[in-house]
Amino acid sequence: MSSAETATADCKQAGAAADSRTFKLTVAYDGTRYAGWQVQPKRETIQAALERAIAQVCRERVRVTGSGRTDSGVHAIGQVASFSLTAWRAGAADLTRALNSKLPADISVRQTEDAVADFHAIRDAIGKRYRYQLRVGGNRDAFDYRYRWHLAGPIDLDAMRQAAAAIRGRQDFASFQAAGSDRKTTVRDIRDLVLSEQDGVGQGEESPGRLLAIEVEADGFLYNMVRNIVGTLVEVGRGKRSPDWVGEVIAARDRRVGGPTAPGHGLCLLSVDYPPEVLLSSSEPSRCE
Repeated sequence: MSSAETATADCKQAGAAADSRTFKLTVAYDGTRYAGWQVQPKRETIQAALERAIAQVCRERVRVTGSGRTDSGVHAIGQVASFSLTAWRAGAADLTRALNSKLPADISVRQTEDAVADFHAIRDAIGKRYRYQLRVGGNRDAFDYRYRWHLAGPIDLDAMRQAAAAIRGRQDFASFQAAGSDRKTTVRDIRDLVLSEQDGVGQGEESPGRLLAIEVEADGFLYNMVRNIVGTLVEVGRGKRSPDWVGEVIAARDRRVGGPTAPGHGLCLLSVDYPPEVLLSSSEPSRCE
């Protein structure tokens, strides 16, 4: 056997013996027409769309694990997912392009990276950041109504900021967890909570309203936690409750004493953080030439 034939044989053996490759996928999507992330019978979801695209591109049926199960109507700029493939031999960037060619226009893979074999999008996450957007007053905007909770107003933003001080830090957030969750602990560390007024252009109406944003970053979130925080802060902003009331809500550890759950369409997952060691040192696989 020639040296070239020997090299080819060695390459085939190496490929056959190679373990499957694990990928870290960063995904953006408009959640308006989806029933959330998780696969559901007879309903379109983000997870189902990604799994179909992977099957079309790679001829493999895999289960894609998202960093969190965003609800119906919730959007994402930086959702993260993990999955493994055995047949993909091209680069990670090639996989990004291939998947985007099969995905609907309202779902986009922003980046694909080679990860360590045991990378898990939920287990390995060390932090997340969400943004909730509101429009206060003015007319409903024909373009961004999908991305903002429209309130009739007025809203006292200073009172909301004062109330938010009680939410920051590590504490028990049982009062902001939706019923039916099975988390082992309701203690979380809210590292950042910022309420801001955004610049924006409405439809040209005389009173376009105020555009507000609430950004929350934590080491993890309970089910519907951000939307319940927003609904509680809005109660304060509307003058229905005092800023001190939020501290009482937290102390009660009872979801029934808090404010309403804000609608899903105003929420967007901005980013998910991971330790650097979840990625391989090179995003491109070695190849036999």
